Amino acid sequence: MTIITATERPAVRLIDPDAELEFDPDDVYDGPSKSQKKREVEALQDLGTELVKLPDAQFKRIELPDDLRAAVADCRRITQNSALRRQRQYIGKLMRSVDPEPIRAQLDAFRGVSAAENAKLHQAEKWRERLIADDEALTRFLDTYPHVDVTHLRQIIRNARDEAVRNKPPKAFRELYRTIREAMQHTD
Repeated sequence: MTIITATERPAVRLIDPDAELEFDPDDVYDGPSKSQKKREVEALQDLGTELVKLPDAQFKRIELPDDLRAAVADCRRITQNSALRRQRQYIGKLMRSVDPEPIRAQLDAFRGVSAAENAKLHQAEKWRERLIADDEALTRFLDTYPHVDVTHLRQIIRNARDEAVRNKPPKAFRELYRTIREAMQHTD
């Protein structure tokens, strides 16, 4: 009986020698991995879930394709967990055929996340403070936003000043802010 040692064994080649010649390390697939695709799909489903959770007023204002709007509206009515999960997956499937960026931008605007939206809010607050403090501010405001109803705006300013003097709840103060925001949005 002969014993074969490790040095005497024939070399076993596991890789096809022709395949080694065909392999080009620069010719590697650069597409997204399976995990990345799954994360993207889950992100779209999460975006769809955000749409489902929107308050009614915001849901009516957001711009969506008709089939996606119908699916989200259906999902808002579903209460059973398994049916709700399936409907959310369906919304995610519909989201794959839609550009999600405009939807995200609208949701960010609703949440006041965008820097431009925050700047507009601060500008409206400054206008409100100036209009209550100074009569000349009204002239500057009307020069900037000429389409505003002057009579109504003067009345709101007068009521807001009266509320501040009498320590009343700030109803006109808030209404003045809404009027300023509407004027700013109308100009945009």
